[in-house]
Amino acid sequence: MVVLGIDIGGSGVKGAPVDPALGELTAERHRVPTPQPSDVTSVVKAVVEVVAQFEAPDRVGVTFPGVVIDGVVRTAANMDKSWVGAPAAQLFADAIGRPAVVLNDADAAGVAEMTFGAGRGRTGTTLMLTFGTGIGSALFLDGRLVPNTEFGHLELDGFDAELKASDRAREVEDLAWDEWAGRVQRYLRHVELLLQPGLIIVGGGVSKKAEKWLPHVDIRTPIVPAVLRNEAGIIGAAAAAAALA
Repeated sequence: MVVLGIDIGGSGVKGAPVDPALGELTAERHRVPTPQPSDVTSVVKAVVEVVAQFEAPDRVGVTFPGVVIDGVVRTAANMDKSWVGAPAAQLFADAIGRPAVVLNDADAAGVAEMTFGAGRGRTGTTLMLTFGTGIGSALFLDGRLVPNTEFGHLELDGFDAELKASDRAREVEDLAWDEWAGRVQRYLRHVELLLQPGLIIVGGGVSKKAEKWLPHVDIRTPIVPAVLRNEAGIIGAAAAAAALA
């Protein structure tokens, strides 16, 4: 069975076929820029373009940067508002011609890390945070996902935390890595206070550069970079598709 994972982000749409048993990409991923505006029609076309680069899949898993319930998008903070209420799973299935499952992007990354990466075998409360265009979150209790948490929208200095501590905020404000790490630290201490996690896993593009900023973060909770780096969303999406009945 050929299973394809597609990860939709605020800046790029990337995908690859995945071996869902091993949690590994079986071909080099393909990426296209996220259309601007990122309306439903344009993003669906971008996903179809990525899918077309590979052998026709049996199933497709797609991540979305927002709350997704039963395949329907409920929030779209960093995407075009036309997505709110859109039946994403049905739209992608119709466009690709294959069964599709859609889930929150951070949830997908978290599932991948808990199954194949830094959270494998962990019990207790584990929190996955992805720093990119926004801040995504995935919360696990004894390895079980609590879906659609939105901890990137906790308040920090009167703003959504992701407006101050996301990787996009670092780039837009041209912050040095240690300066940005200070913001991340304040955000993580707030998260610690609320959730008391046993482990925090940080993912997204900045996980590949953890040595530049993570040493500047001083919190009580153990914190580690994602093992699967920026491929976690693709792998988690494919795992969700493989689990379709």
